Amino acid sequence: MTVRVMLVSPALGEAQRQVRFDGGESVDAGALRQTRAVAAAVRAEVVRADIVRTDTVRADAAPAATRCYYGASARCRETAVALGLEAARAPELGDLDVGSWRGRTLDEVTEAEPRAVADWLADPASAPHGGESLHALIARVGAWLDGRSAETGRITAVVEPAVIRAALVHALGLPAAVFWRLDVAPLSVTELSGRAGRWNLRCGRPLGSGLSEGARRQ
Repeated sequence: MTVRVMLVSPALGEAQRQVRFDGGESVDAGALRQTRAVAAAVRAEVVRADIVRTDTVRADAAPAATRCYYGASARCRETAVALGLEAARAPELGDLDVGSWRGRTLDEVTEAEPRAVADWLADPASAPHGGESLHALIARVGAWLDGRSAETGRITAVVEPAVIRAALVHALGLPAAVFWRLDVAPLSVTELSGRAGRWNLRCGRPLGSGLSEGARRQ
């Protein structure tokens, strides 16, 4: 038996539209409407067809065969709620910690600290903002992923794009520099199946597309 890990990217917030390092902002109203529009189809695949959407996230309600989590950011939690997933908060799946850059736009940081930004983008071990390096993020997310490889069934996690990129780099044994070349669209699903050292990838697809086909394969 293998485990299937479904990584769901959250809906957009204002920080993402402004290309700003997330400062804890919420998902905007339009993105929430888009999320709710696909909620029923998502629940039919990742949890159970008869789950009723609630406005709170409960950590103890998902059935044993389907575990649901969300990363430690406002928009991950709000996306999980909008999808009707009864999920547990997973701090180890939090976004990349960018330290002093949090809440600032990339243009602002680049103008103020051009050398620091250049070093950050070129060196995965660099953390000029005083937060977390890419290497540290990949190791953290990789440890969580490998910890799931002894499980069976389905795991769904609503997590930031950086966490999905880190999971892919780890699972596929890619060089850390590839992290910046992986694009993760909002409200898409990236699936990993298998176990530590033998992960298979199904690349991201929009939420609500191909779900019935995925359910039939189970």
